[in-house]
Amino acid sequence: MVFDVAIMGYGPAGATLANLLGQAGLSVVVFEKDAEIYPLPRAIHFDGEVMRVFQAIGLRAEMEAISRPGMKGMHFVNAANDTLLIRGGTAALGPHGCANNHYFHQPELEHVLRDGVTRFASVSVRLQHLVTELHEQADHIDLHVTDLRNQQPHIVQARYVVGCDGARSLARKLLNCTTRDLGLHQPWLVFDVLLKPGAPELPDHTVQLCDPQRPMTYCNVTGNRRRWEIMLMPGDDTAELVKPENLWPLVSRWIQPEHADIERAVIYTFHSIIAEGWRQGRLMIAGDAAHQTPPFLGQGMCAAIRDVSNLAWKLQAVVHGTASDTLLDSYESERAPHVAEFIELAVRLGDIIQTTDPEQARLRDAKFRNGGEPEIFQFPAPRLGAGILSNGSAPVGQPFPQPQLANGYWLDELVGNHFAVIAHAEVLAEVSEATRQAWSTWQASVLDASDPTLAVWLNAHQAAAVVLRPDRYVLGLAHTSAALDALTRDWLPTQAVAESAT
Repeated sequence: MVFDVAIMGYGPAGATLANLLGQAGLSVVVFEKDAEIYPLPRAIHFDGEVMRVFQAIGLRAEMEAISRPGMKGMHFVNAANDTLLIRGGTAALGPHGCANNHYFHQPELEHVLRDGVTRFASVSVRLQHLVTELHEQADHIDLHVTDLRNQQPHIVQARYVVGCDGARSLARKLLNCTTRDLGLHQPWLVFDVLLKPGAPELPDHTVQLCDPQRPMTYCNVTGNRRRWEIMLMPGDDTAELVKPENLWPLVSRWIQPEHADIERAVIYTFHSIIAEGWRQGRLMIAGDAAHQTPPFLGQGMCAAIRDVSNLAWKLQAVVHGTASDTLLDSYESERAPHVAEFIELAVRLGDIIQTTDPEQARLRDAKFRNGGEPEIFQFPAPRLGAGILSNGSAPVGQPFPQPQLANGYWLDELVGNHFAVIAHAEVLAEVSEATRQAWSTWQASVLDASDPTLAVWLNAHQAAAVVLRPDRYVLGLAHTSAALDALTRDWLPTQAVAESAT
């Protein structure tokens, strides 16, 4: 059997991709070297756009059950506890039809994703299997795989392979990628605890403590889980620092040893890099295999989920024969500039947090406190890079919001995971038969913009129609039926889409 897609790695990115492709009916095989989900905390935050992806794979309710909405933002405070800066985005109902921020325990999230994969008979998951070699053939890739339970080697064939295999990615090594360094490489101690009954009350929001003597981050995760991330300073002994007798004094301003049990203490080096060359033939990389970001925005896992959401609908179109595989060239060209904006902002925030020179810290504090009130910033909303987009101006290349419509449905529940056309009725009535045929070929959902929230959005953008991609990004706007015909002709027909990505 030749699988449509093989996935290397079964963390959040690989499991989300397996759900997306399984839902689309593709035959998928997933290889994961570990026997079980890693049981300790790792990622702890995702945003509203990621929850929307989980909604797209039918797992929103399950994700809501194991996460909590973050309603208080992220507060950057100095050593005197003065608030310098606040990350906003605290609405209970943001543009994606959910809270803008969610906190979670990664093992629970991975269980939800893996349970979701079991819905799809076309997805085969092989735990304790290690991919050791890849050899591309004319119409598939041979994956050399070792079953770690008995050390037996075998070969599996797949039309396409996606490496979601993390920062030490074999797939990236085989692609021989160069990397772009965005300048931040700093070791930090990550310290997770479980609070005991009677522990003192701790902040209910994230705190970035910009103390030049010892920068650190405090996070309220879920339930009784709390995390501190603590910057290593010159002279720190990494082997000694992770010992309990040395950990507790670092957080003594918050809690004492009798207040919590240590769940994990490990030292990471935060990086800011982007690989160059995410696709070579039938092999692609996603997530940490393609880019790594400091955690100061909580965007590491978010970027990985955006990667696979972007890639999944393109793989589906190519495998089903709706588009040429040159469509896959738009994956990196769209995603790399987008993720770079988030990483660059995380690096700038890291510069604020990691200031250790007392005079520079004093000047920083004075700058932020000059206006009296703390500065409030929002998550960026960068556009995708060049790719399957009609032009270079927002809102094209940005996510379309997900309102709850007058009939009670969320927008995505009506349009599904397909292209979508939202337009005023008189515009829809006058489009050509060729346009209607193209929409049918792509199984596009067509929605009359009579709902007030949709009409308001179109009017605000001086448009009569908008075309959305399956990943809910805006492909283009049109002002007339003829313009909608042109938009469809130029971007949705099979050959046009294939050519546009070259």
